[in-house]
Amino acid sequence: MSLTKSVKKDKILVVDDVFDNLLVLEAVLEDEDYEISLVEDSKIALAMAEESPPDIILLDVMMPEIDGYEFTRRIRQNPALPFIPILLLTAHYESSVVEGLDAGADDFIRKPFDPDELHARVRSLLRLKHSIDERDQMANLRADFVSRFTHDLRIPLVASNRVLKLLLEGRFCEVSPQLQEIIDTMIGSNQDLLEMVNTLLEVYRHEAGCKTLKISPCNIQELVGEVTQELTPLAEEKGLAVNIDKGETASTIMGDRLELRRVLTNIIGNAIKFTDKGSVDIHCHLTPADVTIDIQDTGPGISKQDQAILFERFRQGKHQRSGSGLGLYLSRCIIEAHQGTIGVTSEPGDGSTFTIRLPVAAEN
Repeated sequence: MSLTKSVKKDKILVVDDVFDNLLVLEAVLEDEDYEISLVEDSKIALAMAEESPPDIILLDVMMPEIDGYEFTRRIRQNPALPFIPILLLTAHYESSVVEGLDAGADDFIRKPFDPDELHARVRSLLRLKHSIDERDQMANLRADFVSRFTHDLRIPLVASNRVLKLLLEGRFCEVSPQLQEIIDTMIGSNQDLLEMVNTLLEVYRHEAGCKTLKISPCNIQELVGEVTQELTPLAEEKGLAVNIDKGETASTIMGDRLELRRVLTNIIGNAIKFTDKGSVDIHCHLTPADVTIDIQDTGPGISKQDQAILFERFRQGKHQRSGSGLGLYLSRCIIEAHQGTIGVTSEPGDGSTFTIRLPVAAEN
């Protein structure tokens, strides 16, 4: 006995308030192996499309209740729906091609139409649909792989560091100074890798649109002060001065405190990391519209070429201490999710200034 793989039929939803027009379209399309649904009522058709999305919609423009333009807009404005190609059909020459395309339609054909032309347009839009579906499927598979990969990596890294710390405490044997140095290096390497894995996971959460921000009122100057205080010991180890000017007026923004802390820790931490002498200066400025945070260092500076790609994915700076190239990209994702901006100005040999702008909370 031979088994044949069933091929999924393309589902076509045909919407026209004139039943005879529906019959004509069905007669033309039945030559192909499509699953065709004919609907006269545009309200019912819209509900059908939302409940069980078709692969393509053939839509008359002039209909009572919901016309083709409004139908198209509602489909395009529904974030729960996948991409559905829409082919508008009309017998009226005054119908606006521009209005239809601006509403979100993908193609336009006038009645009476040539059957071969209709077939060609339907095939073309179905190819587009299949291509986009395959792209989205690959993106979902990639996100799922990254999520599983990072999860599976984190567990052994955390476990390894636990054992190494117990070893360092002398739980298993006496630790010589040479062995202690090796263990410290291994713990540091594991910690760096764990941080990179966590950052990678956060990046994919943002890119997949599944990152949910926990928005609440946040005193941004207070947060800047906390992060600066935590990182100051790292600067002091290098003999760097850390100066902070939080401004005279407290600024409240609506944001995710944990995510904003992640950004500030990354930017201020980088300023300390890449600066060997001098200082890191942090200034907060308030305007009626937004709060601006400038993080200025006296490090080696960044070339114009590197500045242009610095916030892109997996784009590292040319400094020997540059990391994975994800930290600044993630920072940009977080700030943009807060409707803010992040940028840099710099001259090689003359330090860098990273500027974060966030909208202030509107007063009730």
